[in-house]
Amino acid sequence: MENQNKLWTAVKYVSLLLGVFVVFFPLYSVFVSAFKTQVEYYQSGMKLPDNWLNFDNFRKVFKVGKLGLGFKNIFIILIVSVAGNIMFGTMVAFALGRFEFKLKKPIMGMYLVAQVIPMITTQVATFSVIKYLGAFNHIYAPILLYLGADVLQIVIYLQFVKNIPKDLDESAMIEGASLFKIYRSIIFPLLAPATATLIILKTISIYNDFYTPYLYMPSQKLRVVSTAIYSFVGPNAAQVNVISAGVLLIFIPTIILFLFLQRYIFAGVTNGAVK
Repeated sequence: MENQNKLWTAVKYVSLLLGVFVVFFPLYSVFVSAFKTQVEYYQSGMKLPDNWLNFDNFRKVFKVGKLGLGFKNIFIILIVSVAGNIMFGTMVAFALGRFEFKLKKPIMGMYLVAQVIPMITTQVATFSVIKYLGAFNHIYAPILLYLGADVLQIVIYLQFVKNIPKDLDESAMIEGASLFKIYRSIIFPLLAPATATLIILKTISIYNDFYTPYLYMPSQKLRVVSTAIYSFVGPNAAQVNVISAGVLLIFIPTIILFLFLQRYIFAGVTNGAVK
């Protein structure tokens, strides 16, 4: 029995070490490649760079890849899209969580159906709609596609709304508050943990999205961070060292956002999505 416990402990530690390797090796590869020249990258493999002060790749990704323009465009898209998601998500959750009406279950069902349909299967119709609206090759094309409340954020918000006592609503109504006043002054502030969770999830999703900006904003002036890096991928080879430098720079905003909002993630996800 003791030997079995030792064997099981050894298996657990080996699996943990393997997991750490799988997670951190790509990060290590990106980090060391960002400081190498292209020739050094192909000759040295995963070895440490000869010169840690080689910032040519970082300068190139800004000058040639227009990463600065990519940051500007993606931040505009993020601010409008995430703000819209918060507004729609909280309002829908308030309506579904506080009121009883005939279309309540069908509406929730439609959110679920929309979630299980693969996005790629609807792209022909979606592209036609975007082009018909005149939004193709404009910055508001991805904004229109990112706006709206998906089922994950609805579930997260709903669980928080259900935990807010209805006595607060009734007390506010007695004082003469309208439904919008109740939403704005009572419900919305109490959804702060769920909102922080939504900000992180939506920001990472939109920030890392390559397909939507590449398809709907092909103009060089409308680059985002993902398409800016893709400009260093050629038909026969890719400048991996420059791409790695760009990836390191792209990491920075998401890490800062995560550090500021990480304490809300566990509460938001466990009280919403898991339940």
